Amino acid sequence: MNFPYTRVTNSIKNNNGLVTALKVMDKAITYITIIFYLYFLYFYYKWIPGDGGVLLYRSILVPGVSFVAVSLFRKAISAPRPYEVFGFVPALDKDTVGKSFPSRHVFSIFMISMTFLQSSVLMAVVISVLGICLAIIRVVGGVHFIKDVVAGASIAIIISIICYGILGGVFGLLMLPF
Repeated sequence: MNFPYTRVTNSIKNNNGLVTALKVMDKAITYITIIFYLYFLYFYYKWIPGDGGVLLYRSILVPGVSFVAVSLFRKAISAPRPYEVFGFVPALDKDTVGKSFPSRHVFSIFMISMTFLQSSVLMAVVISVLGICLAIIRVVGGVHFIKDVVAGASIAIIISIICYGILGGVFGLLMLPF
């Protein structure tokens, strides 16, 4: 059974308060995550110089390179968005053609969550919960398919396991809080 994008988006669009809440939550979660991530980088730059900058370096390099790779991948695939496939106006403001798979918003928030996992399980959980909320918002807002957000989160988690866990462990760079 397919997710009823048109019906859900139309029911949301018929409620101005819900549309506004959806848009505000979409932006707020994105900006809150960016602020947390920048604070994380600043904190490790300023207060934890004992690791020789390894944590800071990894926390910039892995998300940065991954973001570029995912952006190039989704541009190459250029999968259509739900509003293109089903011909409706999404509840969230979006008019991009293609580039739906994977969701870069969801990828980014889960990559940041996994970056936090290197030093703070609590913050990783908080950001992951925000990521789940963002994924739901992006789907019910009509700008992504469920597969787009699941793929975005999955790719971030897999890259993090490989880069922070396996490669970090092999090169002795692993720093986990447990």
